[in-house]
Formats: sequence, C-alpha cells, structure tokens
Amino acid sequence: MAALRYAGLDDTDSEDELPPGWEQRTTKDGWVYYANHTEEKTQWEHPKTGKRKRIAGDLPYGWEQETDENGQVFFVDHINKRTTYLDPRLAFTVDDNPTKPTSRQRYDSSTTAMEILQGRDFTGQVVVVTGANSGIGFETAKSFALHGAHVILACRNMTRANEAVSRILGEWHKAKVEAMTLDLALLRSVQHFAQAFKAKNVSLHVLVCNAGAFALPWSLTKDGLETTFQVNHLGHFYLVQLLQDVLCRSAPARVVVVSSESHRFTDINDSSGKLDFSRLSPSKNDYWAMLAYNRSKLCNILFSNELHRRLSPRGVTSNAVHPGNMLYSSIHRNWWVYTLLFTLARPFTKSMILVLHVHRFLQRSREQTRDRAE
Repeated sequence: MAALRYAGLDDTDSEDELPPGWEQRTTKDGWVYYANHTEEKTQWEHPKTGKRKRIAGDLPYGWEQETDENGQVFFVDHINKRTTYLDPRLAFTVDDNPTKPTSRQRYDSSTTAMEILQGRDFTGQVVVVTGANSGIGFETAKSFALHGAHVILACRNMTRANEAVSRILGEWHKAKVEAMTLDLALLRSVQHFAQAFKAKNVSLHVLVCNAGAFALPWSLTKDGLETTFQVNHLGHFYLVQLLQDVLCRSAPARVVVVSSESHRFTDINDSSGKLDFSRLSPSKNDYWAMLAYNRSKLCNILFSNELHRRLSPRGVTSNAVHPGNMLYSSIHRNWWVYTLLFTLARPFTKSMILVLHVHRFLQRSREQTRDRAE
C-alpha cells in the first residue's frame, strides 16, 4: 500500500486488494502479473479473484516508461519529478475478457480535472479558455495543457494571466500555454482578440466560454450595456461569432459555455410572452444583481442551443454546462456577503470538474466524426 500511496493509487476496493506478501507488477506490453514474496513465485492470475488483467489506456500525460540496468521496467513522472516501479495505470486495469470489461475508473464530487483526463493525449489540439487565470478556468486550462493541448488563456488582467501561465509551466516546462488579452466588458477588446488569434494561423478545436461576473453593483460598460449581461453573455456571443469561421475550418470543434442551474430562476419575457430586451440590460432602478446573473445564464443556454442547431451540421457542436452546485471559485469576490457565504460553504464544495464535461463532449464529437468517415 505504501507504493500505491506514493503513486497516488491507494483507492482500491476489497475485491482487488492483494493478500499480505503479494505485489502487483506489469510487463512491458501491458500485462499484469503478481509476485508472491513469501513463496518467491509469480503468476498471471490474481491470488484472490483468479482473474487475469491487462493495462487499459496510455500512460498519464507527463509519464514515461523506462528500463533500469537490471532490465526491470520503471516509470518516470516528469511533472512531479519522481520515479516509481509501480505502473500508474494499475488503477485502470481491465479483465482479460473482451466480453466483460471492468474499468476501475470512477467519477464523483471529489474527482479532479486531471483525473478525468488521465491517459488522454490532446497533442495538436488548440484550446481557448476565457477567464483562465483562476478558478474553473485555470483548472480547465491547466489540465488541457498538461495533456498536450496548445492552450490560450484569454484574460482581462494580463498580470494574473501571466502568473497563471507560469504556474502551469512550473508543473511541466514543455506545456504549450500562453496568455492573450480579452476584456469581455469592451466589445472592441473582443474584436482585437479575435483578430490577434486569427493572425496566428492556427486551428481552434475547443472554445471554453468560462469568464463571468457575479453580484456586481449596477454599472454600464463603455458600450452602454449593463456589465453582468455583457461580460457573461454578450461578450462571449460576439467572440463566438468572430471565431466561427475558424471553428468550422477546425471541425470537429466544440464550444463549451459555462452556465448555471440558476438560469431556472428567472424570465426574460414580458407578460405577453415576448422577449423583453429591457430585462437583459436593465436600468439602475430595475437592477438586482442576482437576477441579472440568472438572466445572463439563461441567455448562455439559449445561445448554446441555437449555436449547436446552426453549426453542428458543419462539425461544430456546442454545449452549455452547469459546473456543480456551490463550486468554489473567486466569482463571489464582488460583495463581502457572498464572500462570507462561500467561505463558510467551502469545506462542502465540489472540486473543479468542468473538464469532465469538456472531455466527454470532445470524445463524443470524435466518435461521431469517425463513424461518419467509416
């Protein structure tokens, strides 16, 4: 168990737990065998279940398999700068029976983004994440970068964005990650970002519209619109429109819009059922911060659904995601009451799992594209 704990794989269940004196090992070609140190013998079958197993999937990103001078396989974790003789994929073995696969992978409220992407290689993929210098955006950007993607952190505050880039590079110096200026509260900035991105002449496989504002006091942007509405919805809407041609050229591509369950607690129609534009960008007298946030999140979902309807025939899919109830981030920073509530709730909040949604959507898109090709 000490070796498992060192490799971060100590979460085993009773069925697969080895008896005292036994050790689980792997061959170079991915087969699992068991060593009995008491009787000094090895065997292919699990000593308790009698099953044969093999490794499923590739090594986690940043890991390499090498052989020591005695011919024994060991594994190097370049990200955390450590070595171990225990294969990190042992937590994801499957039975040697094609009709009864038993993946050991499990996802719950404590699952991290890095665990979700375990074994995935996004080399060659270009990902843009808005609001990526902290919180959900940072975890999303970091996880993609550490799994090979070229990640662009689109942020308003370049000082904090560059610090985020440095933190990612500190975990893996070969990560392809950079920061670009994007202020969603200024439509001209959105336009400049799109122009600068297109000048790079790269593809765009994933666009994560994550940046958002919460509990802001009423104010108007320089474009004359209520700030929460423009930052949470309209700025992203404009960004997607400007990058639509790049997304279509890069198909299969994906737009992920971070929304919220709070979209259910509002309405943007008037008493006759027609869209009331005054509710989207209300005056100071009609403004309530929580309601403005909820309306912007409803706009996110309506936009994502319509975007998917229009662009999915061209290989660009769109999904709006709810990242989780009481997910801890810094979005509450604009009012001390919310800061206090989030601080009290932090021990019960979820981990950063947005990438679970992103990854599932990407895999689905790739499978659909492969099916069409066949």
